Amino acid sequence: MTREEFDKYCGSLKSTTHVIQWGDASVWKIGGKVFAIHSGLGQENTHTLSFKCSDLNFQILCELEGIIPAPYLARGKWVQVKTREAMSNDDVKDYIKASYDIISKKLTRKLRNDLGLE
Repeated sequence: MTREEFDKYCGSLKSTTHVIQWGDASVWKIGGKVFAIHSGLGQENTHTLSFKCSDLNFQILCELEGIIPAPYLARGKWVQVKTREAMSNDDVKDYIKASYDIISKKLTRKLRNDLGLE
């Protein structure tokens, strides 16, 4: 998934915000909490995207070629997709949506209401 496709998809999710941080990473948040990161500008050697996943998906995904526990975030069950070949765009979208849902559910009820999520 290119950075442009990543940004377009993440931006389509309700009440998300976008910032560029940690160098030039495209960071997407819901309620101030990060749910997805794309740290590549499209060049093959810098393509990485990261997202939070369930405990089971974390175990499964980390066994696949081209996917590793995300540096600095692995203890929170984040994975990093290192190559475009490691996962189809549809699968990336499904996992990003799942990450969005996991993070959204951790927000306070008031914040979820304020964001129109409930």
